[in-house]
Amino acid sequence: MPEPVHTTSCRVLYGDTDAAGIVYYANYLRYFERGRTEYMRDLALTSYREIEGQGLVLPVIECYSRYKAPAAYDDLLTIETSLAELKNVSCRFNYRIYRKDGDGSRTMLAKGYTVHASVDRNGRLTRLPPQLLVTLKQNITVHI
Repeated sequence: MPEPVHTTSCRVLYGDTDAAGIVYYANYLRYFERGRTEYMRDLALTSYREIEGQGLVLPVIECYSRYKAPAAYDDLLTIETSLAELKNVSCRFNYRIYRKDGDGSRTMLAKGYTVHASVDRNGRLTRLPPQLLVTLKQNITVHI
């Protein structure tokens, strides 16, 4: 797999599961968000809070998820995140979520992407800050 791909781990909480005992499908979008947030933080860019402090927000304008296998309570998940596309006013992140299995192998549970627009507090499209663009451009890769 091409680099750089950011990796984040988390455990499935009981509240993430549905009545059947598996992760509710919409919660995979929360895992995507966790992966993206930690990716941005680990690039030493800034936190989303600091980006918003500059008057910029990055709402999700498109999302996709393909489910391959279920996750259950207490499963250890690995979230792989990469930046796949970067434009002046938008960006796309790709994700893969794996479960660590008891024998040391891993099973892909889901893959997907989110597209984000760069908007100001009034909802108008605005360019990403130059320093953010430079840093992100150095980390574009594709995996999905």
